[in-house]
Amino acid sequence: MEVILKEDITNLGKIGEVVRVRDGYARNYLLPRGLVLVANKKNIKTFEHQKKLVADQKQKIMRQAQTVGDELAGVSLIIPMRTGEEGKLFGSVTNIQIEKALKAKGLNVDRRKIHLDEPIKTLGEYEIPIRLSADLSVPLKLSVVSEDGGKASQSS
Repeated sequence: MEVILKEDITNLGKIGEVVRVRDGYARNYLLPRGLVLVANKKNIKTFEHQKKLVADQKQKIMRQAQTVGDELAGVSLIIPMRTGEEGKLFGSVTNIQIEKALKAKGLNVDRRKIHLDEPIKTLGEYEIPIRLSADLSVPLKLSVVSEDGGKASQSS
């Protein structure tokens, strides 16, 4: 029996492939679990149409992500923070603050796309990766400066 795979199945094939399997395996295991469709003309045509729609949608998302990536390429953020001795911050810079700073510049980026390994707790220059899509990640230049004019307050 020929079937169309709806999911990647180990030792059988990848999604969208038409493969030949034994009748019993298809009837008793693959079809009841919804892993495959019977490969008749109607199902093949429907599946090809759905594949085309998904590809078009993926391209549209990629174009939108590329547009946002082009806008972010020239942006560098400066976030002023209160500091203590040796440039340590009172609090930390998180992806929520970076999202707010980007919105203030007119860029709408979801905070879940801003990838910080851990919150920033010291002054300095940082390059933060922003994952716009599965295939596109753009670095964002971020400067964390002291609120009192860029100097860390130090006591002698």
